[in-house]
Amino acid sequence: MRRTFTGALAIVSGMSVALSLLAAVPATAASPEPAPETDVVGRTVADLRHLLDDGSVTSVQLVDAYLRRIEAFDPDRPDRPGLRAVISVNPAARADAARLDAERAAGRVRGPLHGVPVVVKDNIDTRDLPTTSGSAALRGLRAPDDATQVARLRAAGAVVLAKTNLHEYAMSIYTVSSLGGQTRNPYDPSRHPGGSSGGTAAAVAAALAPAGFGTDTCGSVRIPAAHNNLVGVRPTLGLSSRDGVASLAGTQDTVGPLTVSVEDAALLLDATVGYDPADPVTEAARGRVPDSYTDGLRRGAVAGARLGVVTDYLDTEGRAAQTSALVRAAAADLENLGAEVVELGPQEGLMDAAGAANRVRHEFERDLNAYLADSARGMPRRLAHLAPPRDELTLADIVASGEVTPSVLDTLRAWVDSPSLPNPEYEEALRQRDRLRDLLTELLRRHDLDALVYPSISEPPTPIGVEQSYRNCRLAAFSGFPAVSVPAGFTADGLPVGVELLGAPFSEPALLGYAYDYEQATRHRTPPAGTPPLPSAR
Repeated sequence: MRRTFTGALAIVSGMSVALSLLAAVPATAASPEPAPETDVVGRTVADLRHLLDDGSVTSVQLVDAYLRRIEAFDPDRPDRPGLRAVISVNPAARADAARLDAERAAGRVRGPLHGVPVVVKDNIDTRDLPTTSGSAALRGLRAPDDATQVARLRAAGAVVLAKTNLHEYAMSIYTVSSLGGQTRNPYDPSRHPGGSSGGTAAAVAAALAPAGFGTDTCGSVRIPAAHNNLVGVRPTLGLSSRDGVASLAGTQDTVGPLTVSVEDAALLLDATVGYDPADPVTEAARGRVPDSYTDGLRRGAVAGARLGVVTDYLDTEGRAAQTSALVRAAAADLENLGAEVVELGPQEGLMDAAGAANRVRHEFERDLNAYLADSARGMPRRLAHLAPPRDELTLADIVASGEVTPSVLDTLRAWVDSPSLPNPEYEEALRQRDRLRDLLTELLRRHDLDALVYPSISEPPTPIGVEQSYRNCRLAAFSGFPAVSVPAGFTADGLPVGVELLGAPFSEPALLGYAYDYEQATRHRTPPAGTPPLPSAR
C-alpha cells in the first residue's frame, strides 16, 4: 500500500440503481445461462460459500440477486421511502464475479469468501470507486489504490458490490449525509439505523449484501449492529489496518465487520486482520492472530467463563428500560449456558475516565488532512484552492465549500484551525485513556472476569430526528479494547437490541466464542419483514 497511517460511476444516494446496469455489462464466456434468481434473504456468508462450492449458484448469480434487491428496496418510491443505504454501485461487480467463477471452474478457490459480494462503508478507499465520506464536497475523490482492508478482501476473492452511506465524515450515529441522504432502518423505516456505519448495517440487514465493513471510532460498528439485528466487531486497536481510511481520530479508529452471524464475522476477520506496514499500530498484531477465528466457535464455549455485567449502563428510565431488560435476559441466558455472571455495581472511576478520554475533536483535523494528502492528492481541484494552502485539499477547503450536511458542517467549522498537538487539554485526554486502560485491566483482574457485558447502546433506534445517548461506546473505543455486539432480541414494538461483550486486548477468539454460543442458543436474528424475498427468487 502507498501510505503510512497518521492519525464513470453512478452516485445513487436515494436515486434508482438503474436495471440497465445489469444489461450494460458485456456477456463473458464464464457467464451462466439465465436461471431462477437465488433467494438470498437470511443467507449467511457461510451459506453462500457452501452454495458456491457445490455449484448450486454462481457468483454472477449472487451479484445479480443482490443488485436486484438494491434496485427494489434502496431508492425512494412513490408509495414508500427507500432504505438509502447505498451511495454507489460497482459497475464492474458482475465482471469481477465472472472472473472469480472462471477461477473456481479452473480449480482455484481462494478461500471462504471466494465469489461472495460485500459492501464497504464509503470512507474506506476503493481504487475503482469514489470514496466520499458521504459528503457532496468529496464526490469527485477517487483514491489511487485500495485501502488495505479492501485489498485483502479482494485477494480473498470477495466482490466489492457497492459503497454504503454513513453519517457524514463518520461524525455521529444517525447516518445522514449530504451525498447519501438519510439512511432508514429496515426494521422500521421511520427510525434511523444507527451509525456512523448505518448504510452498511441497513444493507446487510435487508439482504442487499450478505456482509460488509464499517469503521468504529466510538460505536460506529456496534451501534448499527444493535439497531439492525446484526453482529458487529470492534477489533483491538492494532489488530486491523486503517490504511486508506478517512480518519476521525487516529488513536481511536478501527475497521470491523457487520454480519448476519458470528461465524461470518470470524470469516471476514480471517481475511483482513494482521500486521500492515502501512499502519504502524498493527505491529501489535504480530503473533496475536490465530490460525482462524472460527476455531473457537462451538457450543459450550461460554461454559465456565466469568462475565461481569456493567450495571452503570443498565438504565431503567424511559426508552432504555426495554433495552436493559433484554440485556439482563441475555445475561441470564449466558448463565444458563454455564457462564458465571456477576453484577459489578457502580464503577465511578471507570465511568469518569471513559467520559474524559475522547480524542476526536483534538485529532480530527490533523488526521483527516493527512488522509486527504495521501488519498485525495489535491483532488478535487474545485475545492483545493478555496482555502490556503491553495494546492492542497484540507478540512478548511471542505468547510469553505459548504457542501456538507448542515449539522455536520457546524461541527467541522468549529474544528478548523484546531490547536496544534500536543497541548495540555489533549495530553489530559491521553492521560485519561491510559487511566481507562488501567482501570479496565484492574476490573477484569480483580473480579477474575473474562469479559464485560452491557447494552451496545442504551436505547432502541429512535425516530429519525430524535437524538439518543451513545455513551456505552466509550469503554472499548477510548481504551482500544475489543468488543463484539450480538443480537439480544426485540422490544415490544419490534425494534432490535444488541448486547455487547468486551474483553482484554486481542481476546477476540474468546469473545467470538462466547457470542457464538449465545447466538446459537437464542437465535434472535430475524430478517426484517419490510424487505422480503423478491417474487422471482426461489
